[in-house]
Amino acid sequence: MTIYKRHTALSPRGLKNEVGSRLARIRLSRNITQMDLAEDAGISLRTLGRLEQGQSSNLDSFLRVIATLGFADELLDTIPSHELSPIERMDTHKKIRKRARPDKSKPDDKPWSWNES
Repeated sequence: MTIYKRHTALSPRGLKNEVGSRLARIRLSRNITQMDLAEDAGISLRTLGRLEQGQSSNLDSFLRVIATLGFADELLDTIPSHELSPIERMDTHKKIRKRARPDKSKPDDKPWSWNES
């Protein structure tokens, strides 16, 4: 089952490398040292270095750097909220989803049988 559609030719590793490279270029274009950015973001210098090199890091560190550089709103703008307006809810009688569940209308992969051997 495919959960998401790929809209980029980059693999997850390539995406991490590109994001890290962009963070480094933004930092350098603003003439900010790694030490200053790490300190302002509240992360270690080593963690910032890993982020900029596209190595594994955690979401909290990434978000701290994004917020410190002033891109928090831009980041949120890239992710649709998918909230229904009150009018849409009235028109479609839909409720806001709180959990996902499998689609019951899909036919099973295997046809039912009496389990004959």
